[in-house]
Amino acid sequence: MSEWNRKTVEVSFDGLSPALVTAIKAHVELYNLGSILSDPLMCIQTNSEKTKKGLFGRSEKVSQGIVVTPRWLIWAVQGGDEQAVVLSAKLSDVVVQDYARTQFAKMAPDSGIQINGRFTDVSENASAFIGLDDGAAAEKFKEMVIEAAQDAKGR
Repeated sequence: MSEWNRKTVEVSFDGLSPALVTAIKAHVELYNLGSILSDPLMCIQTNSEKTKKGLFGRSEKVSQGIVVTPRWLIWAVQGGDEQAVVLSAKLSDVVVQDYARTQFAKMAPDSGIQINGRFTDVSENASAFIGLDDGAAAEKFKEMVIEAAQDAKGR
């Protein structure tokens, strides 16, 4: 079982927490990605809290905002009061898998998606995990992003 208690909800882009919206817009501008946010297929936010308390009894909280378009996947991650970090990838440059079907899930059980390939700001191939809950919004998102990645490769 995952070390995280997660809640995933479908929202509009502007319905994400303001810090995540600001960080994603800054990332799009920094990398000159143009109007990629104008045609989102789906947008979700996942709020996670570690089930085991950290050092000095502090709980660890992470928020993620994720946007999938027909050609792009963009996600922002913010832990506690830290500044959000944003990653993006052209769907044609990555493989997106249901994490439960990867070899890593046997060693570290969790729920979400695994992304492998070339990200916007990295010159070499990279890998990332996006944690999701097991609810309807997360399942819908998983299916949509996997299908969008497959469709993008067909173009």
